Amino acid sequence: MKRKLSILKRYPEIEKLYGYDTSTILIVTFSSAAQIFAAYIFGKILVDWNIFMMIYCFFLGASFTQLYGVIIHEATHNLAAATSFQNRLIGLLANIALPFPIAMSFRRYHLEHHTFQGVIGFDPDLPLEWEKKLIRGNSFLKFIWIIIYPIMYVVRGLAMGKEPCFWEYVNWVFTITFDVLIYHFCGMRGLLYLFLSLWVGYSIHPAAAHFIQEHYTFDDGQETYSYYGILNLFFMNIGYHNEHHDFAKVPWSNLPEIRKIAPEFYDNLAYHTSWFMVHWNFIFQKQYGPQSRVGRTVEDHKKGRKLVKTILNESKILKGE
Repeated sequence: MKRKLSILKRYPEIEKLYGYDTSTILIVTFSSAAQIFAAYIFGKILVDWNIFMMIYCFFLGASFTQLYGVIIHEATHNLAAATSFQNRLIGLLANIALPFPIAMSFRRYHLEHHTFQGVIGFDPDLPLEWEKKLIRGNSFLKFIWIIIYPIMYVVRGLAMGKEPCFWEYVNWVFTITFDVLIYHFCGMRGLLYLFLSLWVGYSIHPAAAHFIQEHYTFDDGQETYSYYGILNLFFMNIGYHNEHHDFAKVPWSNLPEIRKIAPEFYDNLAYHTSWFMVHWNFIFQKQYGPQSRVGRTVEDHKKGRKLVKTILNESKILKGE
């Protein structure tokens, strides 16, 4: 927050980047159609092409899965359309080719992550205590942990102990309905293709490394990291994570502009240039593991917020506001 205030003080024009990008609607429409079409092809036509289906699943199916995750993330922050309701619908649209209801639960818990980043018991993105104790720096266990990462997302959500909200129930009905339709038109094999795409896309796919890239500490004292590699072109700049946390009202298409306008605030931070190497280093370097997250108590969180408010008030007094 302090960096955001410093940037806005020096570059107030960054606020012009705020808004939403309706091109996201076109992206989710065409990508969802492409994935459902692939499910039909593998489910009804290429029924014996098992090896080809697995290869296609890894390189394209799982990539689509990651793309839907990015779109759901954009819709969560109301960056794809004008109203919250419209963005919820876009999130559901992105969930059509994901055979598990993700969009509305992600919306609920991700916004809490932004509010309570790193706060133990409040940030649903933090690994659970048993994850940290069990896995630590063991390379084999870290590899297994990455493979079952889709399950861990569900487990962490359940560990929050909250009742599903109305929109989460809507998401369940919506997803089950489309799963039944996909099963009817594409067969069990087509539905299996979508499940495999979901699993690979949220585990060992290179773009899935952004789950680790974003907040696992690879440099002492730094809690959030960006990725500036070429795959941002295909995954809607999801790698610009420091920029996103500083300016959550900026849509994906404008995130690179933040760094261009204020490079001195970002170029001195540690960042990643390869998602493959994020996975590689995380797995094979013993100092990294689920424990490599900054955690704080809610009391420390409140003290930090209070300090920021004090700084803001003092700044207004000095300006004579």
